[in-house]
Amino acid sequence: MRVLLTGGAGYIGAHTATVLAGRGHEIVLVDNFANAERDVPARLARLTGQAMTLIEADIRDTETLTAALRAHEVEAVIHFAALKAVGESEVDPLLYYDMNIIGTIRLLQAMRAANVGRIVFSSSATVYGQPDSAPVREDAPTRAENIYGRTKLVMEDLIRDLARTGPLRAAANLRYFNPVGAHPSAQIGEMPRGVPNNLMPYITQVATGLRPHLNVFGTDYPTADGTGVRDYIHVMDLAEAHALALEYIGAHDETLTLNLGTGTGISVLELVRAFERATGRPIPLHFAPRRPGDVASNYADPSLAARVLGWKARLNIEDMCRDAWRWQAAQAGINDI
Repeated sequence: MRVLLTGGAGYIGAHTATVLAGRGHEIVLVDNFANAERDVPARLARLTGQAMTLIEADIRDTETLTAALRAHEVEAVIHFAALKAVGESEVDPLLYYDMNIIGTIRLLQAMRAANVGRIVFSSSATVYGQPDSAPVREDAPTRAENIYGRTKLVMEDLIRDLARTGPLRAAANLRYFNPVGAHPSAQIGEMPRGVPNNLMPYITQVATGLRPHLNVFGTDYPTADGTGVRDYIHVMDLAEAHALALEYIGAHDETLTLNLGTGTGISVLELVRAFERATGRPIPLHFAPRRPGDVASNYADPSLAARVLGWKARLNIEDMCRDAWRWQAAQAGINDI
């Protein structure tokens, strides 16, 4: 298929592009590089042997998106482009409503104008808020507790409404849990700007000496070791799920909502110890009180994705730690891996 990836130069978009190229799809990347590095398209070309078309544009630019969809005869869209920092969303709600919600409306308008009827959407487990229990199934209550999560819920609803009323023929809302890791080549990976918002890139920056220690927020949760438990999924497994979802909706006029995770909860301390085993790098820790809004335990029930797509995460926590470290070490010029 000819596929347009919004946010295609970003962390998950770039990894998905490598998988799609390997499965024979033709790719058009759209990115405004607000949260992506400009050399990513060149890296993708080296990795895949495919010189992917790059359109530098904001997803709120309906005219440019419509022209791109028409010119490249795009058959489906994978929508990654969004702002994603929970803390920032609480500081500047209008920015998040504008980019995430208005941006998605503009994209859907462009798709309607260009008669593109299939979309895979990058949603998030934040839509569940604090779950009643874990593992979390797709029919669990959605009650996002921050503005970022609420924008994801609205974006899902927009897509479902258009699929129900006709402008879209098929859609997949993919709710993923905690993507980590990097491409095994160490050519692409997660490169946050400023202080990382997520645990794994913070750990890797501590390992390089860029940061003095890892803050562990909360040691009194009702978990095995008192630290928060999450479902970490390797970004390459996540990328494969996007490709399978794309191919599924290409063959079926259905609308899906699927969890993407391993189904296994890993605590903060378990992740740190796994990283130390995989890399031989010690991670100094600083224990701090819980942060408001953090939940004790949240991990996926991914059985529906297994039944519908035939997908299951294959890479384990050691693989995630090893590949994340290989990427970070390469960026830091460290050669002891």
